[in-house]
Amino acid sequence: MTSTAQAPQQGAKAAPPEHLGHVVFITAAAAMGGFLFGYDSSVINGANGGIQARFELSSGATGTVAACALLGSAVGAALAGRIADRIGRIRVMQIAAVLFAVSAVGSGLPFAAWDLAAWRVLGGIAIGMASVIGPAYIAEVAPPAYRGRLASFQQAAIVIGIAVSQLVNWAILNMADGEERGEIAGIEAWQWMLGVMVVPAVIYGLLSFAIPESPRFLISVGRVDDAKKVLADVEGDINLDARVAEIDEAMRSDHKSTFRDLLGGRFGLLPIVWIGIGLSVFQQLVGINVIDPSSSFFYSFETSIINIIGTVIAMIFVDRIGRKPLALIGSIGMGVSLALAAWSFSYQNGNDPLPTAQGVVALIAANAFVLFFALSWGVVVWVMLGEVFPNKIRAAALGVAASAQWIANWAITITFPDLAEWNLSLTYVMYAVFAFLSIPFILKFLPETKGKTLEEMG
Repeated sequence: MTSTAQAPQQGAKAAPPEHLGHVVFITAAAAMGGFLFGYDSSVINGANGGIQARFELSSGATGTVAACALLGSAVGAALAGRIADRIGRIRVMQIAAVLFAVSAVGSGLPFAAWDLAAWRVLGGIAIGMASVIGPAYIAEVAPPAYRGRLASFQQAAIVIGIAVSQLVNWAILNMADGEERGEIAGIEAWQWMLGVMVVPAVIYGLLSFAIPESPRFLISVGRVDDAKKVLADVEGDINLDARVAEIDEAMRSDHKSTFRDLLGGRFGLLPIVWIGIGLSVFQQLVGINVIDPSSSFFYSFETSIINIIGTVIAMIFVDRIGRKPLALIGSIGMGVSLALAAWSFSYQNGNDPLPTAQGVVALIAANAFVLFFALSWGVVVWVMLGEVFPNKIRAAALGVAASAQWIANWAITITFPDLAEWNLSLTYVMYAVFAFLSIPFILKFLPETKGKTLEEMG
């Protein structure tokens, strides 16, 4: 995906109100991939007990089956950009929707643990593709003045997907009398949990037929009239010939990116690529995908609601105060919250509950951590990955950065159980250190992309 929507012509309105509703619909439809991303990554938590009992797996093997989707995500993220440059953004969404649906059916009807793991990897590939194509497509159709808020739809969809998966798991578990292996219509509850994802997968696929291809891709394949129609729909009363000429000129100085284009600089890759990788890795090294104040449904769902609230806050402010200030606020808040959690768990004695005061602090700290992550890094990373790279390397760089994110996610996921068993307090200290280390990274390396056209980024 080599570029995105252009700035309005001088004196033209960025997105007249009568067109903004259409842009919001397009964005929401594209962000449905984010919903599936959140749903798939969360739904497995409710099924793990049933999987372990059904296939007589150890805790480590069960965790491997659950986490293997993350490796598939790294593959999907690496491939999505190049495929989208060849066949279009919408086709990639449709491929991802098919993979999501097939994975859901296969995961719901496995005959062995390795079979389930294979379906999880396939679903992971779909997640990786959706994690790249969603932000990139949204950035390509969104007017610059609204791009941050519209790009935030991706993270909003992710956290809503997590919350919905928890509600679905809870409902299915209740239908099975609280037993993960309890049967509903001859199929065990945990299988229903995984299989139900076919419904949003089909919706995602259908929505992909209702939204337009990005104007930049249409121009790249010679469909200029179609590109003009899309531009008119999303940007309103502008000089379409001038806009097409502007995009075409930018594309003539552009080329389809390859991984070779990323090479250069002191440490092998271009500095801006390392910045993208740093964004992705720091987002995961704070432990967001393993920290939960409780394993109960009530507290897990409460965390999801806090996540949604934080995401809404970010959507309101990302285009008002900018990406860097939000990221800094989040880093400071996460670091303090994790440090408080570490202090609380330093009082834990074996499997005994925490003392009352420390238990309250741990719960507040965990929820504060989720809130600060959601209103900052949860949104800012997805927004900036769609914006920060120059046109000529955007596809390849976005794929590398997203792959790094999934690999870091996998590393944190598989190491957390052993680290927590060794010393939970020091594990939180480690995550707090990464949160504080992200502060100098933001101040020294992170560019501000607020209000800039994508062409201004390179």
